[in-house]
Amino acid sequence: MPVYNFSSGPATLPESVLRTAQQEMLDYNGTGISVMTMSHRSDAFLSILHHAEQDLRSLMNIPSNYKILFLQGGALAQFTQVALNLAQNHQRVDAVITGNWSRIAAEQMGKLSPYLNVHIAAHGGEQFNYTNLPAPETWDISRESAFVHYVINETANGVQYHPVPKLGSDAPPVVCDFSSEILSRPINVSDFGVIYAGAQKNIGMAGATVVIIREDLLQRCTDRIPNVWNYQVHLDRNGMYNTPCTYAIYIAGLVFRWLQTQGGVAKIAALNERKAALLYQTIDQSGGFYRNPIAPAARSRMNVIFSTGNPELDARFIQEAALNGMQSLAGYKTLGGMRASIYNAMPLAGVETLASFMREFQRKNG
Repeated sequence: MPVYNFSSGPATLPESVLRTAQQEMLDYNGTGISVMTMSHRSDAFLSILHHAEQDLRSLMNIPSNYKILFLQGGALAQFTQVALNLAQNHQRVDAVITGNWSRIAAEQMGKLSPYLNVHIAAHGGEQFNYTNLPAPETWDISRESAFVHYVINETANGVQYHPVPKLGSDAPPVVCDFSSEILSRPINVSDFGVIYAGAQKNIGMAGATVVIIREDLLQRCTDRIPNVWNYQVHLDRNGMYNTPCTYAIYIAGLVFRWLQTQGGVAKIAALNERKAALLYQTIDQSGGFYRNPIAPAARSRMNVIFSTGNPELDARFIQEAALNGMQSLAGYKTLGGMRASIYNAMPLAGVETLASFMREFQRKNG
């Protein structure tokens, strides 16, 4: 019986990536050593890092005036690091709160007070109880702000911006957490000042964090920022200020190559739409047995949340699903219910298996 991992992160990886990593575990490319124990300054690893960066640049069509870093600390670290670097000589940042992670981001940036004021430009919790998204034209932003921050896909709450928000030419730079949707659909990188993403959802394994930053914004990085937090310092040392997450970068590179073999981001986006449509159709056609509270236009294609409305029945669903090879379907710890994370590496067969199980579970318990 195949096992499908619906975890929100660390998430499932393509089987071919895992098999390649298995084959190369003891001897990478004839070096006789594992990437896990390879010097980060060796020619072999520098080649891995270079190709990972170039493949990501190609997949996302990243312009030449954007720099790429593979850092540590996850998206949580970026909540603070991006403010330390971009808010120098500014007194305000604008934060859009649409769910759990954007709320935490605003709270963490707020700890830089009194040097920095976090202005809540929109609050989806107050407006919609996190079941819909505040339209970009309603965001209360100032051209004097250091930047406007938002999370494009809320992993816990199951909401996602469709299409990508567009702000006016006089808006401050846009900083966006792409952790749970990066590489899942084509985007215009030039719409953003900074994109960051933890690797453990659509890029690879936990440990690495991708930061894509527009070159002119690096002028804001001053010597007052401790070196380990300073984007410019990392770039000046070609990502080698401290020892990078070598193995996580290696796995990311394998994922990038796998994505190229799938036809690139546009092809995977079509498959992602198909997977999400199948699950939402199963929910909507259940006659109310399954419930998804999210406004249809704001439903996430990456993290599908649902419940039966009965906690005991939800627990039975999660348990029986696991016995049938569908793992990690429990909802976020504070929200309950179920959550199916269907990132790029989740095959259509896994979603079809889940949809079939949902219909059978309803037949037995409806």
